[in-house]
Amino acid sequence: MHKAPGRRQFLATFTKAVGTSMLMNAPFLSQAGSPEVSQASFTVGQVMDLILKTIPNAPFPKTVDTLKSGNAAQKVTGIVSTMFGTIEVIEKTIAAGANFIIAHEPTFYNHADETDWLSNDPVFKYKHELLTKNGIALWRFHDYWHSHRPDGIRTGMLSALAWENYVDPQNPQVLIIPATSLTQLIAHAKQKLGIKQVRVVGDTAQSCKRVLLLPGAAGGRNQIMAIEKAKPDVVLCGEASEWETPEYIRDARRQGQKISLVVLGHIMSEAAGMEWLVSWLKPKLPDVKISYIPSGNPFSYE
Repeated sequence: MHKAPGRRQFLATFTKAVGTSMLMNAPFLSQAGSPEVSQASFTVGQVMDLILKTIPNAPFPKTVDTLKSGNAAQKVTGIVSTMFGTIEVIEKTIAAGANFIIAHEPTFYNHADETDWLSNDPVFKYKHELLTKNGIALWRFHDYWHSHRPDGIRTGMLSALAWENYVDPQNPQVLIIPATSLTQLIAHAKQKLGIKQVRVVGDTAQSCKRVLLLPGAAGGRNQIMAIEKAKPDVVLCGEASEWETPEYIRDARRQGQKISLVVLGHIMSEAAGMEWLVSWLKPKLPDVKISYIPSGNPFSYE
């Protein structure tokens, strides 16, 4: 019986035919019954497949988790995990001799990494050329990591905060911690997560026991519905539109509720989850150098 061409041959041919730009916005093509991955040498596609096998219902028919540069057939010389594939992170990846970046957030400044509107933009061109000329494969790992059971980002955050044992069995978004003041809780979060400054709506002298942890940017409607369901003392979120959740908390307090909001910043509210990816992935790829490079917070505070 004639066998269909292997994935490596198919992707190599496909990549030569259509170029990297087509792969940038197309979900990774997985093929059932793929051969066992050699411990001596991995391709980008083999690493992706290995990861996707741990994600329920993967690969997804529609996802932002696509290759933004490089191709699935290239051999991996090292893997870097990060929140954002910034130019600085790319430079550090090149210096480390790695060629595969796994980033949680977009590379080209919009959720879907659409690039047609940036074709003549000097920042985009510089970044894209830096990736291309150095043979860097960059894969977004957002939808899949959140779909892992347990959620990879939340798991890393709970570990960094040392709150693994405080998860409410009735609601995994809620932590039931020993009663503490909001001031002490903020100090704990800043110290554990490496955050210099947070934004607060509420009373820092307030006693907190029920904590609603909402990393990233869930959106105002989702945040407010989660607040109504959980009825927390304090909400720790990554980011919030100023005209949505912060205004809801302000009105809730005026109504008489004892609730506060702490905005950690999007990056620092999820970064520990991408750092945790390293320890999760290393046992699966023992012969590959895997490291975490923080993209850091772009803001300074005056």
